[in-house]
Amino acid sequence: MKTPFRLGTPLSPSSVKVMLLGSGELGKEVIIALQRLGVEVIAVDRYPNAPGHQVAHRAHVINMADGAALAALIEQEKPDLVVPEIEAIATPTLMELEKAGKATVIPTARAAWLTMNREGIRRLAAEELGLPTSPYRFADSLEELQAACKEIGFPCVIKPVMSSSGKGQSKIDGPDEMEAAWNYAAAGSRVNAGRVIVEGFVDFDYEITQLTVRALGKDGKVETHFCEPIGHVQVKGDYVESWQPHAMRPAALAKSREIAKAVTDNLGGLGIFGVELFVKDDMVWFSEVSPRPHDTGMVTMASQVQSEFELHAKAILGLPVNTALRAPGASAVIYGQHEAKGIAFEGVAEALRVPGADIRLFGKPESFERRRMGVALATADDVDTARVRAKEAAAKVKPVKA
Repeated sequence: MKTPFRLGTPLSPSSVKVMLLGSGELGKEVIIALQRLGVEVIAVDRYPNAPGHQVAHRAHVINMADGAALAALIEQEKPDLVVPEIEAIATPTLMELEKAGKATVIPTARAAWLTMNREGIRRLAAEELGLPTSPYRFADSLEELQAACKEIGFPCVIKPVMSSSGKGQSKIDGPDEMEAAWNYAAAGSRVNAGRVIVEGFVDFDYEITQLTVRALGKDGKVETHFCEPIGHVQVKGDYVESWQPHAMRPAALAKSREIAKAVTDNLGGLGIFGVELFVKDDMVWFSEVSPRPHDTGMVTMASQVQSEFELHAKAILGLPVNTALRAPGASAVIYGQHEAKGIAFEGVAEALRVPGADIRLFGKPESFERRRMGVALATADDVDTARVRAKEAAAKVKPVKA
C-alpha cells in the first residue's frame, strides 16, 4: 500500500523535490502544475533557457545521455522524484540508481528504459503481451533495411528506434525511396543513428491517443483511469492538430482501453501514459506508448477539468485525479517559420478574439521553420467547430524576427 506525499514548502526542509529530465513545452506545463501544489522543482535540459527552466526553482544544463553527469546531478540535488520528460536519457543509469535506492523514477526506470527505444516497447507489446501490432522488422544498415522492406512489403513506414515528435519518420511506397528514408531516419534519431524499425502499413481509419492514468485510490492501491480518446493529424510523424473527444464505436473504445491497460499495467508506477493506437472499425492495433504527457494531449488544457499535466502532477504525488471532459476541444500547432533566436509574435490579440480560443506560447529561445513554438486551443459545443476555431486562431499568430 502506498500513501500520498505530504506536501511542504518549497526551498525549506519540508519541501517535496521533483526533478524533470527534459524541460520543453510539456515539461513546462508539468512544472507549473507542480508549482501550484507547492512542490520544489528542478528543471534539467540540454540547452539553457528551455521553457521549463523559466518556471522552475532551479535549472541545470547537462547532456542527459551522459550517465555520469546525470548520476552526479541527481546525487547533488537528491530529488524525491525523477521525472523523465524526453526519451534521450541515460536510462541504464536511472535503472542502476533506482535499484540502489538512490532515485525514484516516474513511472519506473524500467518503463523509461523500455519506451525510450521503439524496439523495447514493440517487442514487449507484440512478443511478451501478445497485443496486435503492425508487422515489423529492425535494421542496422541500408542493406538490412532493403531486406526488411522486401519482407514487409510496400508501402511501409521507416522510423528511427529513438526519436521524438515523429522526427526521422517516413512512409515509402517503393524500393527507390529506401536510401532517402534511411538517411532521413539517421538524421532524425536522438541517440542511435544506426538502427531503424520497418513497420508494415496498417490500413486504419484513424489513430488516437488514449491517455491512461495510474493513480492511487483511497485504499492506497493503484487504479487506472482513462481520458476521452484524442484524435490527431500528423505530418511526417509530427503532430499538427488534435481534438477531444474522438468519436469511436463502443467495441473499438473498449478494445483500446483494454490494450492501454495491459501495456501500462506491465510498465507499472504512477502517472500519465500516452498510448497511441490505430483503429479500423472494431479492430485496434497498438503503435507506441510514452510514459509521460503526450504532445497530442495539449488539447486537454482546454477540454478537460484537469489537463494531462495536472493529472500527471497529481498522480505522481499520490493524489486523486479527475479525467472528466469539460467541453469538446481542439489544438493546432504554431510553428516558428523562421530560423532565428528570440523571435516575437504578432496577431495574438486577433487570435484570442476567435470564440472559445486561447493561446500558449512556449518561450523557446530559438526558432526553426518547423519547430513547435506555441499552440492554439479552442472549445466549442462540438469537435468540428473546435477544430475550425483552433486552426483559425493558430493561423492568426505570426512569428516574426525581433
